[in-house]
Amino acid sequence: MGNNPSKVTDQDKAILDLKIQRDKLHQYQRRITILTDKETAIAKEMLSRNDKPRALLALRRKKYQESLLAKTDAQLDQLEQLTRNVEFALIQKDIVFGLAQGTKVLQEIHKEMGGIDHVEKLMGETADAVAYQQEVSEMLGGRISNQDEEEVEDELAALEAEVNGPAVLPNAPNKPLPEAEVTAPEQAVEARQKQPERQAMLA
Repeated sequence: MGNNPSKVTDQDKAILDLKIQRDKLHQYQRRITILTDKETAIAKEMLSRNDKPRALLALRRKKYQESLLAKTDAQLDQLEQLTRNVEFALIQKDIVFGLAQGTKVLQEIHKEMGGIDHVEKLMGETADAVAYQQEVSEMLGGRISNQDEEEVEDELAALEAEVNGPAVLPNAPNKPLPEAEVTAPEQAVEARQKQPERQAMLA
């Protein structure tokens, strides 16, 4: 079942046979129940006829059928338990198969990665490189002046412009700028400036 779910295996056939036997036992139980009810009816009829011996015989047959029914119940319980055990065992088989496949995939992944030791080595080397870079930065940062730091930043900006190209500025507008509107205070100042000129002309 784990390798090819669409294929009918011997285990599937065994489970099917168990279920068929279970269904047959259920049918047998129904027939026995019908017989016991019939024997009860016969016993009542014989008693109504004052035929006590035949009524007793019917009840004895009923008791025998009930004993068969009890045995059938026990067999049915065992059969259903066996069916459940087989189905659960097949489920466990699929789980074990899935775990085996997952373990195999993990082993292949670890093999491609070079194993746990290789991964730990790479992580250690990466951590060492980061620590070394931080140490160099701190050492240089304590030895250069502010002016040198500004020159370094300017050189970095120049290199960025060289690599990325000059920054593209937006185009200047082609239309002339609108004339500024003269506000009320500006008009009052201009009127006061022109007032002496008017008085001189009138004189």
